[in-house]
Amino acid sequence: MTELADKARVEALIPALRKVPAFADLPQDDLEWLISRAEESRAKPGEAVTMEDTPAELMVVLLEGEIRGRREADGPDSQTYSVQAPAVTGFLPFSRMKKVPVTARAVTPLHALTLHSSHFTEMLHRMPELAQRLVGVLTDRVRSYTMVSQEREKLAALGKLSAGLAHELNNPSAAAQRSAGALRDCLARLRQVGRSSTIGPEDCALLAKREEEIRAALKPAQFKDEFERVEREESIQSWLEQHKVQEAWKLAPLLTEANLTDAHLETFTAAAGSSLGPELTRFATLLEMERIADELEHSTARISDLIKAIKEYSYMDQARLQEVDITKSLETTLTIMHHKLKRGIAVTRNYDPDLPKIMAYGSELNQVWTNLIDNAADAMGENGKLRIRTARENDFILVEIADNGPGIPSEVKSRIFEPFFTTKGVGEGTGLGLDFVYRIVSGMHGQISVDSVPGDTRFAVRIPIQAPQ
Repeated sequence: MTELADKARVEALIPALRKVPAFADLPQDDLEWLISRAEESRAKPGEAVTMEDTPAELMVVLLEGEIRGRREADGPDSQTYSVQAPAVTGFLPFSRMKKVPVTARAVTPLHALTLHSSHFTEMLHRMPELAQRLVGVLTDRVRSYTMVSQEREKLAALGKLSAGLAHELNNPSAAAQRSAGALRDCLARLRQVGRSSTIGPEDCALLAKREEEIRAALKPAQFKDEFERVEREESIQSWLEQHKVQEAWKLAPLLTEANLTDAHLETFTAAAGSSLGPELTRFATLLEMERIADELEHSTARISDLIKAIKEYSYMDQARLQEVDITKSLETTLTIMHHKLKRGIAVTRNYDPDLPKIMAYGSELNQVWTNLIDNAADAMGENGKLRIRTARENDFILVEIADNGPGIPSEVKSRIFEPFFTTKGVGEGTGLGLDFVYRIVSGMHGQISVDSVPGDTRFAVRIPIQAPQ
């Protein structure tokens, strides 16, 4: 009865097993051998099929259903992968995996066969044609995982840039908004002054002349500290009170910020007469409006510069291959990265003024500079020196990006361009940034190298001036 049951089980599983591409055309006896040594399993949606960090020793043949895996220890945002039947997954022959990297759970009702790695040698001896197929499966899996990881790396980098740019844009936009509010206050103050001033038409010309003289002589206020500013404000308030000016405490800060001297006040008084208070308020308000206009101009110019930098960084509305000004490309990247450098990293530029333009993939080159500058900033923390140098070397343009961080340990320097290799702590890096840089530079038929000792790490990128045909 047992033999009949086993035979029936084998006959029922063989059609399902033949749907898996790797086993589709294998002889009947080979499939019977595989089924006889495999464990049959089923799982409901949500049930775990494999558990992360357990020994990797089972090949999983999915006959029905779908599984989705991720490192649950890394939280809900960790990278996921999915496999849908019919397919082979899990630990495969020739894999160097020691532990299962993810917890895989059934998405739909699952039917699978699992084969222990202790049977791999006999399996490959019996079915040598299967070895090449499983190597192909393994290669495809690594390629797919690498592509997904690279896309996540790009998205993570884009997220960091977006957050930095949002912060950079927020400062000038908030300043512009404050300035607009301050302008409304100034206009309301001017309307009030217009109703309270009693100066006659004959005195307007003299007052206007005195105002222009004072305006020409004014210099920006520069107080060595807050105490000095407060002392000057109290002095002006006392002067205003002596001259019977109403609400002197409101007017004194405006005149202090305008940096009017005692001599300016006396000159103004001689022309304003009994309308000293309203006319001083009007004059101080106009000076304040000029300062606000300057702030608005600076803020909106900063916003415009950032938008221009974003367009140049991404080479919007341009062909993928275009003429690139390396100096401009580096400066655009520094503008984009300003949020990360401004805290305490000094940037030294040593640009060759005679560099020719090159034909290259501009947006990809900018990603190279971004990764190298970002890594240098991380290495230095919030305090250090970033040095950027350009030069022409025969048919190449050299771009050297250096930092005075702790350096790269000599025992790992030869591996830093390998995929997934990182010197950062857990959760801080994927190890794809420099691999990404290496592939971009290589794709342009360029070269990248690194020299590093404590206090001096230099990445040298060489890009051909003429794009290869």
